[in-house]
Amino acid sequence: QEDADAIGVSILSGAHMTLVPKILELLEAEGIDDVLITVGGTIPNKDIEALKEMGVSGVFTPGAPTDEIVEFIRGGVKRRDL
Repeated sequence: QEDADAIGVSILSGAHMTLVPKILELLEAEGIDDVLITVGGTIPNKDIEALKEMGVSGVFTPGAPTDEIVEFIRGGVKRRDL
């Protein structure tokens, strides 16, 4: 979708530390810097802070309640609209 407010990426392969930087690089190259980025999947705790430092707003691991994810995205998108 054009002009998306949020992008969610689900990575189950363990390649998040390779794929996420590439995704962020592509977004930056297109001048897209106002989109909420979330990542979910099998992500070790040790990688969560590194992903956030790269620019990921939220990281959700298996078992995260769906309502928690939805509220995070709604809240993040709302803050960006202000």
